[in-house]
Amino acid sequence: MSILSSELGPHGDIVMSSRVRFARNLAPYDFPQRITIEGAKEVSQLVKKTLEKNDSDYKNTFHTIRMKKTDEIERQLYVEEHMISPALAQNTEKGELLINKQKGCSLMLHEEDHIRIQCLRKGLQPMEAFLEADRIDDWLGKHLPYAYDERLGYLTACPTNIGSGLRVSVMLHLPALTMMGYLEDLIRAAGQLGFTVRGVFGEGSGYLGNLYQISNQVTLNVKEQEIVTNIEDIAGKVIDRERAVRKSVLCDQKLELEDRVFRSLGILKYAQLIKRKEAMHLISDVILGTSLGVISAYSLSDLHKLMAQIQPAYLQKQSGTILTEKEREQKRAAFIRETLK
Repeated sequence: MSILSSELGPHGDIVMSSRVRFARNLAPYDFPQRITIEGAKEVSQLVKKTLEKNDSDYKNTFHTIRMKKTDEIERQLYVEEHMISPALAQNTEKGELLINKQKGCSLMLHEEDHIRIQCLRKGLQPMEAFLEADRIDDWLGKHLPYAYDERLGYLTACPTNIGSGLRVSVMLHLPALTMMGYLEDLIRAAGQLGFTVRGVFGEGSGYLGNLYQISNQVTLNVKEQEIVTNIEDIAGKVIDRERAVRKSVLCDQKLELEDRVFRSLGILKYAQLIKRKEAMHLISDVILGTSLGVISAYSLSDLHKLMAQIQPAYLQKQSGTILTEKEREQKRAAFIRETLK
């Protein structure tokens, strides 16, 4: 499943996607930061051979992409599509990506840990993503010597992942909560409950387009399914709050809302140069207006897709060359005008 697909998942007016990630390491080998090139090759071969066993459900389903043989634009495109992390994109010596597009899952090899199993689903579907990732984890764990401690659980390079090694996140579009100044309270409350809130591309990426990732912080002494359920619960509360605030804005500030939405749409339809940050926020306004029926010319799924298509690597991939910042701004504006005409 591609992040660029036209599919709109459950609660798709607010929830962009759900993602589950398992961090795993193999006991006989050093962590990726210290492992030799030969050791990394051995780990990769063990993982691939396990997936390709004759009795494996995953035989001939994963496609291998080596960071060393992938150009910078392609690697960054995988980051934008949330298939790899920036850290893996930079590990051109040892890093590999195994993709199963049909199941919406991938394995990052030699990122922070030997193996990062991750599955992505549209909308609010963390349990569905978990069950698919868990099946892959069970198969690999059945045949590979995972680094595991009876007291601590799965051993990981970063202490914050020790235990289950499970990270669950949901990506939410929260323009109304942001507009009304409620996000600081949300972030504070999430932290107190053991969750963290980050931007669209993870830690340090900033809150582009009013997109926020909520994920669990604690992996030690917490059961896997409990983590998933907790994320579903907090996401549900945030969804309810965002919907209530949207309704309130539509009732109490309808003229101001319409002005904001149509101003944003006007800029998007006629701008000749536009930076990513500005474009993301303006598209966010149009998405809000569409979800509330202020405008009806575009579908939510197409607007979500547009957010992905205006990222730097996507634009450069379409152009077939590396673009300067100004060229990207021009290409982005032209792409948006063509899409929204």
